[in-house]
Amino acid sequence: MTEQKPTPEQPLDKDWWRGAVIYQIYPRSFQDHSGDGVGDLVGITERLDYVADLGVDAIWLSPFFTSPMKDFGYDVSNYRDVDPIFGTLGDFDRLLEKAHSRGLKVIIDQVISHTSDKHPWFAESRQNRTNPRHDWYVWADPNPDGTPPNNWLSIFGGSAWTWDSRRMQYYMHNFLTSQPDLNFHNPDVQDAVLGDMRFWLERGVDGFRLDTVNFYFASLGLESNPVVKPEDFNASTAPAVNPYNFQEHLYDKSRPENLEFLTRIRALLDEYPGRTSVGEIGDSQHQLEVMAQYTSGTDKLHMAYTFDYLGGAFDAGHFRKSIDLTEKDAPNGWICLAFSNHDVVRHVSRWMSHGDRDAFGKLTATMLLTMRGSVCLYQGEELGLTEAELAFEDLVDPYGIEFWPQFKGRDGCRTPMVWQSTAHLGGFSTAPRAWLPVPGDHLLKAPDLQEKRNDSLLHHYRATLQFRRAHEALVKGTIKTLDAPEGVLMFTRTAGAETLLCAFNMTGGPIVVRLPDGIGVRGIDAPGSVAAPIGDGDLDLPAFGGFVGAVL
Repeated sequence: MTEQKPTPEQPLDKDWWRGAVIYQIYPRSFQDHSGDGVGDLVGITERLDYVADLGVDAIWLSPFFTSPMKDFGYDVSNYRDVDPIFGTLGDFDRLLEKAHSRGLKVIIDQVISHTSDKHPWFAESRQNRTNPRHDWYVWADPNPDGTPPNNWLSIFGGSAWTWDSRRMQYYMHNFLTSQPDLNFHNPDVQDAVLGDMRFWLERGVDGFRLDTVNFYFASLGLESNPVVKPEDFNASTAPAVNPYNFQEHLYDKSRPENLEFLTRIRALLDEYPGRTSVGEIGDSQHQLEVMAQYTSGTDKLHMAYTFDYLGGAFDAGHFRKSIDLTEKDAPNGWICLAFSNHDVVRHVSRWMSHGDRDAFGKLTATMLLTMRGSVCLYQGEELGLTEAELAFEDLVDPYGIEFWPQFKGRDGCRTPMVWQSTAHLGGFSTAPRAWLPVPGDHLLKAPDLQEKRNDSLLHHYRATLQFRRAHEALVKGTIKTLDAPEGVLMFTRTAGAETLLCAFNMTGGPIVVRLPDGIGVRGIDAPGSVAAPIGDGDLDLPAFGGFVGAVL
């Protein structure tokens, strides 16, 4: 076990998370040490130098806990142990120790809105209506005609209710039928999950990423959700083919009771100075409102991320609107920005179906690392990895299998990381085959090739991360959007006496940008930036080109 101790030379920065860059690792797909075709903790430990060399502040590990793996670790059956497929608690301790020695904080996933149906809590709860844990999950009687108690839907398809013949009741599940939802109205449930979180804090982790943080409570009244208004319909939380989008989810998530529980999480974290929390908010109609509630003040979450940039259009108008709404609706909150993660199509493919993906990748990297907020990078985005095109027979994600072919699930963004262009399976594993195929075009983007090219995307990420760290305005500064030609996103970042102007051409053609009246700029050697205009000249932005400079 390891814990970072502040020294007289390095006092503990309790606010290290504000503006931090976090590198997300999906353990199944990062590095396989054991040779079984699935990534593991020892493999991650072996590759930590690569992550540290990027210049990030922390890693976020997707779940590695004991699990039947019906949802690949997001169905936990033991919150206090490592699944054998990933290794042991000792392997985790060694990973933590090495990460800390390389200056990396370690954030781990906490999936506490639901458990696996194999968790001992659920095994006991489903036995009858009188056992000590009979109300640890969301149980409900059927309607008189035997149908489920209301119209709530599962994100993974079908009703959110499954019949259990032992209790002659339905249990609720927002996801798979094998992922029953815990009943957070029960204080004993809250105490139990907080106890499991304390276990990892004592072990030395630096914080938690909280899965589906707005799903913890459902209304005790079990009211049916209303139909979403046509003008409010969007597919940011679930794919467009999913009927989940047809409802406004007023009663099955984002309940006001959640705020009090979040204060209990924060109080626990505050017992361990320097620990942090980042919540995942999935609520198509109310996500900014929820984020503001969950992150404002100092008694709830430190930060949260929404799906504004994990979906939506790559459009300057959309980005400006999202930035302005965040500043307006959550002025005292703190957002964690991400363009890609383990749940969505990789952003290079999602936003750029063809064309100069290298220029596009550099532009999006610079945009992400200059916008206001903390940042999550997803493994492989620094290489420009695209969404893998998989055959139906290669799919393992139940979400994709359910909604194929219009929605192909999450396997395409979860394929193994590549390390060496000519090695078997890209150097990911010595097994004959990996748990998901390694796309051939990913091999052409392997780090060993990109290391040799000074103009590679990998080098651009490293340089931009170093540049960000050197400018407080980019880490913790304020943001203000500016009027710009159609297709251009322009804003300033300010901290103290430093103000930076950032302008990005989000289109495939060149655009000339007139600087706002009274604003002059000078170049500051920002990676990939076009040259500063001379005098009162205009900014000449090529296709997918950007400028970052100091305001005079």
